[in-house]
Amino acid sequence: MFLVVILAIVTAACNPTGSKESSGAPAEVKESEEITVKHKLGETKVKKNPQKVVVFDFGVLDSLDKMGVEVAGVPQATIPSYLSKYKDAKYVNTGSLKEPDFEKINEVQPDLIIISDRQAELYKKFAEIAPTIHMTIDYKNYMTSFKENMKTLGNIFGKESFVEEELEKVDQTIEKLHDKAAASGKNALIILANDGKVSAYGPGSRFGIIHDVFGVTPVDKNIEVSTHGQSISFEYIVEKNPDYLFVIDRGAVVGGQSSAKQVVENDLVKNTKAFKDGNIVYLDPNFWYLSGGGLVSVSEMVKEIEQGVK
Repeated sequence: MFLVVILAIVTAACNPTGSKESSGAPAEVKESEEITVKHKLGETKVKKNPQKVVVFDFGVLDSLDKMGVEVAGVPQATIPSYLSKYKDAKYVNTGSLKEPDFEKINEVQPDLIIISDRQAELYKKFAEIAPTIHMTIDYKNYMTSFKENMKTLGNIFGKESFVEEELEKVDQTIEKLHDKAAASGKNALIILANDGKVSAYGPGSRFGIIHDVFGVTPVDKNIEVSTHGQSISFEYIVEKNPDYLFVIDRGAVVGGQSSAKQVVENDLVKNTKAFKDGNIVYLDPNFWYLSGGGLVSVSEMVKEIEQGVK
């Protein structure tokens, strides 16, 4: 009896308050960690590792796919071919980039919505449904904004180390390309072909990364910077006579006519150095026009220019 009493006293001393753990009550569960994301349209509080995410930017979708992060809904119209798996019925079709289906978005009951410039005017409407962040690329500071976006995604989804490793790989390939482009001593003109018409892009523009970051010399430094590029004639291309002509075929990815080669390689352009030297390079519009600013797309963009520059 004496030993039993002593044992009881010792047990009580080790657990003087009668903890919940000893009574079989469940341990207290902490609320999900929340972070504040600053973006172009304001500040948004976002829960770490949101489970139901709706994405309206293909560069972001490309990046989340690379990170192994699942999404719940995407606009399935004009989705890049290399992301075609998101056309599957398991993903809610949330409309198109310019015409979101808010009824479908509501059905998802998302924890987070990610938009870009094409949906910026509808930001308040998105924010009424769920926490919404705006991600875009600053074309005058392409790599800075790209890296900031990727680090934000890494922070939200707990993929910080993965993102750092991927960004380091991109930096290394860009450095090699920059050296190669500089050593070539050749210039280039970037054009967008769109149903028979062409427009030019230079430094600081939507496709200016070729000049500003990759180091390819522009044949014309004074091209007007605008979303749709500077409208040009084929006589302009002949006059500038670039060593390289980089072509992006918009019609191939937005339901128009895919006829860039027939349009661009006409009798006038055949007089340029680019044509004569076999340096007209057709870039993949899936990466350049639809999903720029993604972990995959930026890597592929570097590859295409590296392969094009001799």
